[in-house]
Amino acid sequence: MVPKDSGGASPPVAIYHVVTRVVDRRFVLEADEKEQLRILLRMYERFTGCQILSYCLMSNHLHVLLEVPPGCEKGESLGLTDEELLRRLGGLYSRNYTASVAREIEDAKRMISGEILDDEAGGERRTLTKEEQERIVRLGKEMLEAIHLRYSYRMHSLSEFFKGMLQRFTCWFNREHERRGTLWESRFRSVIVEDGLAARTMAAYIDLNPVRAGMVEDPADYRWSSYGEAVGGGRGAKKAQAGLVRALYSFGSREVTMRSWSQGGVGKEYRKILISAGMEQGEERGNVKTKQRVVVKKGMDRKRAEKELERLSKDEERDLKISKVVRCRVRYFTDGAVIGSKSFVDGVFQKSRERFGPKRVDGARKPRGALGEMKGEIWSLRDLKPDL
Repeated sequence: MVPKDSGGASPPVAIYHVVTRVVDRRFVLEADEKEQLRILLRMYERFTGCQILSYCLMSNHLHVLLEVPPGCEKGESLGLTDEELLRRLGGLYSRNYTASVAREIEDAKRMISGEILDDEAGGERRTLTKEEQERIVRLGKEMLEAIHLRYSYRMHSLSEFFKGMLQRFTCWFNREHERRGTLWESRFRSVIVEDGLAARTMAAYIDLNPVRAGMVEDPADYRWSSYGEAVGGGRGAKKAQAGLVRALYSFGSREVTMRSWSQGGVGKEYRKILISAGMEQGEERGNVKTKQRVVVKKGMDRKRAEKELERLSKDEERDLKISKVVRCRVRYFTDGAVIGSKSFVDGVFQKSRERFGPKRVDGARKPRGALGEMKGEIWSLRDLKPDL
């Protein structure tokens, strides 16, 4: 099962959890590299029209939860206005390049409007015939459509987003470190995720990566993640907050504002999920006399986490069951094909029916292992063995 961009079928509006790793899984992404990755992610977000809902940049891999709008058929444009096309180009290209495209658009529009209706031949101006005028107008329309087509195929596309972004980063990295060759171990992997509960769970799983790795105790302390950026107050805070609000609670509306994060309580509710899921886990080992508590999973100090939860839980808690799942490593999040409700998973299965054996009658499978906490609410297309 693969997304539409890879040759398979997918829902018209899709959310993907994408993972890509450095070749040989070497730890080469330091602070400067992570900052450059974040810059490129935002550049391609503006250019492609996709929205980053959640992300985390680790030392040898990265996670991105990306919403991809409906694309267009081959040979068709997206129907963007000229102004929107130029705005998107400005997010990725230089001012000079964007200005040159703007001049091309202006020339085409002058032909369409009839401003160019005479011709110079042999130093003499002459009035064009009606047929010649119609031909110029037609050429102007064709020129304008060709300009849009030049960029449309790279927008609203999962494959083009990561192909372009990763290639640009590799060029930058190789130049900075005086090296050659590929940087990423293989083509990125992606899992289709349904909006709602599945998207909320995936966002929390992504933001807790540095806590599970023992890099920080509090997810707010990790600079190169959506949650760290959202609470950090920097230039990208609003974008990070909007992405998380979109992932968590606002799929009924495209209106995502700062108020949703702060006054709407989304930031507080999301922190409760992260703290509950991110606290360390331990167990008692040894005989009766030597028994001691040993940390078996890294994370936030339990006493500190419980104190923080008490501070946050002044009102009714919701969705904290998500924390039970993301405390564990769940293979479905990276190795599955589709995550969501039974009807959502079966719908994607039917659109990709030819990729499965004739004996399989449906796609949805009850998850096992850690994700079993949510069986009945979340289903998977790939039937994986339990992985705690």
